[in-house]
Amino acid sequence: MTTQSSRYTWGADEHLVVQISEEMSLPANFTAMAMSRGIEERGLTGVTDICPSNASLLVRFDPDLIAPQALEEAVREVEAEVAHDPHLSLETRIVEIPVWYNDPYTNETGARFRDRHQRPEGNDLDFAAIENGLDSAEAFIEAHSSAPWITSMVGFVAGLPFLFQMVDRDRQLEVPKYLRPRTDTPERTIGHGGCFSCIYSVRGAGGYQMFGITPVPIFDPKQRLADFSEFMVFFRPGDIVKFRAIDEAEYSSIRSEVEAGTFRGRYAPVDFVLQDFLDDPDTYNSRLLEVLDAH
Repeated sequence: MTTQSSRYTWGADEHLVVQISEEMSLPANFTAMAMSRGIEERGLTGVTDICPSNASLLVRFDPDLIAPQALEEAVREVEAEVAHDPHLSLETRIVEIPVWYNDPYTNETGARFRDRHQRPEGNDLDFAAIENGLDSAEAFIEAHSSAPWITSMVGFVAGLPFLFQMVDRDRQLEVPKYLRPRTDTPERTIGHGGCFSCIYSVRGAGGYQMFGITPVPIFDPKQRLADFSEFMVFFRPGDIVKFRAIDEAEYSSIRSEVEAGTFRGRYAPVDFVLQDFLDDPDTYNSRLLEVLDAH
């Protein structure tokens, strides 16, 4: 799935950057994840970290243990293997994320920072609907929650997933960021900037449009909940997310479970085959959602 246009550059003495594409696409992102997995499987001495991104990957290494030229040669070999693999697949999970869209918390925050927004009238959902040619916020919510999203990378702040919707390009939801960033965003806000959705893992600054809030934590440094028994960050690159609209009552019910320490997320293992998805995205998405519904 890769091309000969990938660009290799060095970040100081300890980092190799591979830019696979100048634009985000599912094949480019899948290539970054497949290459990261291939590098990890080689167990190269001196490689200390591998970080796949939207259309690139970063490899951190110890130059005292592996020469830069040797590392680049190995990574290029992995890229060639990925490029010639006709059946790229990924063992991952499909995860349900309940969302209280149009909630009072993000609406109140948006109202406080309206002077930094493109459209003073209405809220971020109203603006997103207009930007995407939809006739109402409800229509935008339907488009946002109907098709799954893939976690293209995790970062920016601890545990924050960037999510790319798994639909044809002409159906991608696109919304610009705020004109100037906010100094406040509620924890667990569902945000959107450009073609990416995200979930703010902690409270803090932000510039993405705000559509709602999830009751489900995605970052648990104390690892109180069972879903964080292995690691304090829930999301992994490649996770597939299905948003589900909920109301205030269900939001409060789930939050009560979280606070009691009894909450368990809803997710299931899946094998994601890239070419099968590209051949017929809607049919393949339906099959993925059937896996989640059966769990």
